[in-house]
Amino acid sequence: MHRPAVRYPMCGSVNTMTTIVWRFTDGKAGHDAQSQGLLRALQECVTVSAFNIPVKQSGFWSWLRGSYRYGARLPAPDLLIGAGHTTHWSLLAARRRWGGRTIVLMKPSLPLSWFDLCLVPEHDGPLRAANVLSTLGSLNDIQPCPGHDADTGLIMLGGPSRHYRWDNDEMLAQLERLVKERPLKKWLLTTSRRTPQSMLRPLLDRAEFQCVPYASTDSEWLPARLSEAGEVWVSEDSVSMIYETLTAGAQLGLLRVQRAKDNRVTSAVDALVDRGWAGVPGQWRLAAGPDQPLNEAARCANWIKDQWLVNH
Repeated sequence: MHRPAVRYPMCGSVNTMTTIVWRFTDGKAGHDAQSQGLLRALQECVTVSAFNIPVKQSGFWSWLRGSYRYGARLPAPDLLIGAGHTTHWSLLAARRRWGGRTIVLMKPSLPLSWFDLCLVPEHDGPLRAANVLSTLGSLNDIQPCPGHDADTGLIMLGGPSRHYRWDNDEMLAQLERLVKERPLKKWLLTTSRRTPQSMLRPLLDRAEFQCVPYASTDSEWLPARLSEAGEVWVSEDSVSMIYETLTAGAQLGLLRVQRAKDNRVTSAVDALVDRGWAGVPGQWRLAAGPDQPLNEAARCANWIKDQWLVNH
């Protein structure tokens, strides 16, 4: 297989002040939140005209043929953004046919050098390269919020993964202890795609908190809850939820989940605890958190503006 080495210049808005962005989406909420977060941050620092392109299959053959018909009726792109492996070949095919610069979120399955910019969470162990920008966690579409309700708590649960061994009974015991140790006027709890169905019924039966399952939420529900919660407790297996909380600026506590083994993901959680950004898992004290809420999407957008769009 040959490396797609041809690079095309920025061409979508040579004589205008508008940056044309094609955002490739695979329909997965987590991936869409990452690319949407970057797009929103770009819109806050430059004038953007954005187009969403759904991707349902690999664009390998389109890249190989040097064709990408889906963009024929769109203005040529300046930036092509995608999160998730399914988007990778489509990004490359579109760049080969229509130009622009590719931005891939998370560590790609293809070689890093094939993309113009890779935004890779530091816990994924990114390689040192000129086209790699390391981020604290995956990007998200959460907005930092200045004020939170001290009487409202939010609990977010992940589930089993290759890094963690989930135990329903152990988690339920921790939740019971949590609401006793930290009595608040209002507790909300939500789950994720990884939360076992066997966990859902016991959660719905609890009177101590209102349980809103992941399937009952939309894309606006979590950002709204994070903007109001005075404290947030996350099961330590869900790194994305942890960084969403830090971006919102809420105080963060961690619920303990048994680790399968120590690795770069668990080390990333430990590093946040050591920094004082997250409470020790299984203890009931909140951490002070960073001096300012994280806003990695804005940091990346400003890098793109300064490096690529400053004279645009």
